[in-house]
Amino acid sequence: MSIFLIPGDPAPDFEATAVGGKYGVEGATVSLDSLRGSTFVLYFYPKDDTPGCTTQACDMRDRWSRLLRPDTEFFGVSVDPVASHLEFIEKYSLPFPLLSDPDKKIVEAYGVWVEKSMYGKKFMGTERTTFVIRPDGRIKSVYRKVKPDEHSKILIDDLANFEP
Repeated sequence: MSIFLIPGDPAPDFEATAVGGKYGVEGATVSLDSLRGSTFVLYFYPKDDTPGCTTQACDMRDRWSRLLRPDTEFFGVSVDPVASHLEFIEKYSLPFPLLSDPDKKIVEAYGVWVEKSMYGKKFMGTERTTFVIRPDGRIKSVYRKVKPDEHSKILIDDLANFEP
């Protein structure tokens, strides 16, 4: 049975290592509880340094000044290991942190670990989906199957008039 989260639902609990941004190369453990009281964005993407994921990350980087808000944190989430995240961040000068989910606990909890199909082959992978979480831990917005080059514009519009 697949999980299908909608606005108003409580965000599933999670704990992961964050690297990049204010967490630097050493990283730190981030959890739902540690982020309570802040608005935060979890944007799930399939894989570091692939064409679509690079387009998405670089578009966010290029619009970072319009996305950045003092009361909002942003995290990219994939099943890649920390070392891969650090290389991705360095290669493209990404200003935001990435969460590593190699055990697939977060992608499964958020219902974004799904069956995909490419060239007639079926496989499991991360669906490109973004969640905006309110300070009370409830989901404000969900954007499924986000187009990589439209992601940051959607978030800018979503957060522009949002008062937590």
